Amino acid sequence: MLGDKKVLYSGMQSTGNLTLGNYLGALKNWITLSDEYECFYSVANMHSITVRQNPTELRKHARELLTLFIAAGIDPEKNCIYYQSHVPAHAELAWILNCYTYMGELSRMTQFKDKSAKHADNINAGLFTYPVLMAADILLYQADVVPVGIDQMQHLEITRDIAQRFNSIYGDVFTIPEAYVGKVGAKIMSLQEPSRKMSKSDENPNGSIYLMDDPDTIMRKFKRAVTDSEGQIRYRDEQPGIKNLISIYCACTGKTPEEVEREFDGRGYGEFKPAVGEAVISVLKPLQARVAELTRDKAYIDSVIKNNAEKADYVANKTLRKVQKKVGFPDKIR
Repeated sequence: MLGDKKVLYSGMQSTGNLTLGNYLGALKNWITLSDEYECFYSVANMHSITVRQNPTELRKHARELLTLFIAAGIDPEKNCIYYQSHVPAHAELAWILNCYTYMGELSRMTQFKDKSAKHADNINAGLFTYPVLMAADILLYQADVVPVGIDQMQHLEITRDIAQRFNSIYGDVFTIPEAYVGKVGAKIMSLQEPSRKMSKSDENPNGSIYLMDDPDTIMRKFKRAVTDSEGQIRYRDEQPGIKNLISIYCACTGKTPEEVEREFDGRGYGEFKPAVGEAVISVLKPLQARVAELTRDKAYIDSVIKNNAEKADYVANKTLRKVQKKVGFPDKIR
């Protein structure tokens, strides 16, 4: 706990382009959390290199992601928004925690199995120990809570296991993090495969709305969205494509599914799809304008990167020094 607030930690990888799902499901909720929590938001570029990256693109995406955080409304004065790679304590703690994590635990991780299948030519040690770095991310800041979806719950569980194991040997060194349970963001599915979440790594570009898509592209993607042959605009599991479009429309307009059903009662998909597209365009237009404005202000973004890295480094090193002392590393001569 920093001051009188509990600590919340989260992050996003700096690969690919953020989608509407990332924005409505996570970023919009992050904005209000700083009133209740001391928030640390990482641009997780160290995690990104478990898969081969183009160095120029990785640097570019990292800056774009940090800029998007701010453009979305996350105040860098109230929240710590930083590059993971600018805080060496992440890697240092990850090495120590590797020595308190078991091979069997890591081999059971679903993400390792999935990524190994996708990248069979590059099953590297970093991919295997990825959850330990994630544990270090969280534990460095003594995070009380971590917002996680169902697909990330396994990572939080192994983080808790590692922290409890370390604490049982050395005392209360780490705060044991809990899953953040608050307002649930909209769960946005692929426009082409509504049984799957909208993803920035989707191989089908028509399945995702990217935050920087222009209005024509957005409208075209919604017009191509997979629906069904029923022709009725109903919010029900039997119509996953339409249910997803209603969820998007609700998230962008503030309406309830029942209100949307009444609004479009007796109207067809040919009217509904463009209406969803227009709602999304109206939400993304000011965000895109703010991104353009911030991108032009290089000095400001540089100052955020520098100042927030210093804050993150200070907090992280307090934990790291405690851990180093517990395991028997000698103090630095200052």
